[in-house]
Amino acid sequence: MDVSESASISGGIAARYAKAVFEIAKETSNLDSLEGNLDELAGALSDSADLRDLISSPVYSRQAQGDAIAAVAERMGLIPVLRNTLGLMAQKRRLFVLPQLVRTLREMLAAEKGEVTAEVTSATALTDAQTAKLAETLKAQVGSDVKINTTVDESLIGGLVVKVGSKMIDTSIRAKLNSLQNAMKEVG
Repeated sequence: MDVSESASISGGIAARYAKAVFEIAKETSNLDSLEGNLDELAGALSDSADLRDLISSPVYSRQAQGDAIAAVAERMGLIPVLRNTLGLMAQKRRLFVLPQLVRTLREMLAAEKGEVTAEVTSATALTDAQTAKLAETLKAQVGSDVKINTTVDESLIGGLVVKVGSKMIDTSIRAKLNSLQNAMKEVG
């Protein structure tokens, strides 16, 4: 089994859970609460190595995973459908797809609201004003509201890498230096 096949399987598992959570949240008018819960869950996943270890390590029993994720869900105040789904995922040993589940649910929520998500990587953290200006500029280009997810990669040196759908704009200094290096190789 190659890596792309396992990623496809994980994505399929996450998509099925996401569809069920989304439909139930929509029926119960909890989409706004779901969005807030996803932000909290994504933050917890990025901040807590213990949580990442819990969802991915086969060392923990189903019961231990279930108890731990139930405590996390309770502490975060997650909506019932999300809390129950996380419990089911622990019972079925599927918590390893939690990051894909969060990503898929965010995409579904954005599509429901007519938003497009832009993945923006910058050399330094963007200020709120810079993020707002970028969202405004992208909205003019794309034609719909743009939600921005930012990450910092200091190896870019400066500039931005913006991904919207299948389009990518790379204005980073690293990319310009690589382009210059390739041009110099062709000459000499």
